Amino acid sequence: MSKHDTDPILKVCSIAGPETTASVVRVRLHGRGGHGVKTASRILGTAAFLAGFEAQDSPIYGAERRGAAVAAFVRISTRPVLERGPIATPDLIVVADETLLRDPMAGVLAGQDGASAIFINTSTAESLVEQFQIRPLLQVMDISSRTKEILGRASALSAGLGAAAARLTGLVQLPTLLEAMRQEFTELGLAAGEIDKNLRVGEEVFERLHAVVIQRQPSVVPGELVRLRQSSARASSPSILQPGNSALRNTGAWRIDRPVLDETACSRCGLCSLMCPDGAIRLDERGYPVIDYEHCKGCMICQQLCPLEAIGREKETRAW
Repeated sequence: MSKHDTDPILKVCSIAGPETTASVVRVRLHGRGGHGVKTASRILGTAAFLAGFEAQDSPIYGAERRGAAVAAFVRISTRPVLERGPIATPDLIVVADETLLRDPMAGVLAGQDGASAIFINTSTAESLVEQFQIRPLLQVMDISSRTKEILGRASALSAGLGAAAARLTGLVQLPTLLEAMRQEFTELGLAAGEIDKNLRVGEEVFERLHAVVIQRQPSVVPGELVRLRQSSARASSPSILQPGNSALRNTGAWRIDRPVLDETACSRCGLCSLMCPDGAIRLDERGYPVIDYEHCKGCMICQQLCPLEAIGREKETRAW
């Protein structure tokens, strides 16, 4: 995608380096399922395209579980973007949930030595720098609180994260960002009132943050294509019946909300234990459900199915 006939000098671009024209700016966004990281990357990519740049954005995630760690990647350049795949050495890292810093599988700080800045959705900064040995410039803002005030829910972070990324790169002006947001949210089918609220969040985040100077990193030269051998459908989609090491994975960190049992209202019917898709609810010797919070992912199916409403919902304790 490009609106450039030539490769112009970026007079307003905050990219530092020995050359006058920009290289690829690489942005990596981290969050949890339900935070809107994928949409945030699309907002940034669309805004960059509308501003006249080449843009490439793509997400990566496993099973689509609310609360599971996800990531998205955006590359912005004045020339065709020839790189592909995940970004190992980002110029900018955007983090939607500071608890991801404690998850080694999320890889939030991977490649941080080459990054120019890190943005974290939080209200604290100094303790994070020391605790996690954050080396690039750190900017923080409590996007979740403001999002909850405007949208009524703290997890809908796509507008704020997209605006934060756009502002920190210094490549996109506010009107262009708002137009990109309107396009993306319209495609998602949001009502006009909801779109306006998201634009309000994006505008506030954009105006409160400051652009950073992106230090140039060498471009990645694409290698030769690897041709993969085609396997039969039976070989490529096996049935996995053994639990393997799944019990060792603390999937409880995926939760946004947690189910809480009220024993005084429970009839011990066992329906929640029977229907839990992850086998995270067992019955004790009295017949009451016991929730394994180490592996409960917070799908809240148990709450929805409980005929006596004996299972409530509580906000999982997080930074926001």
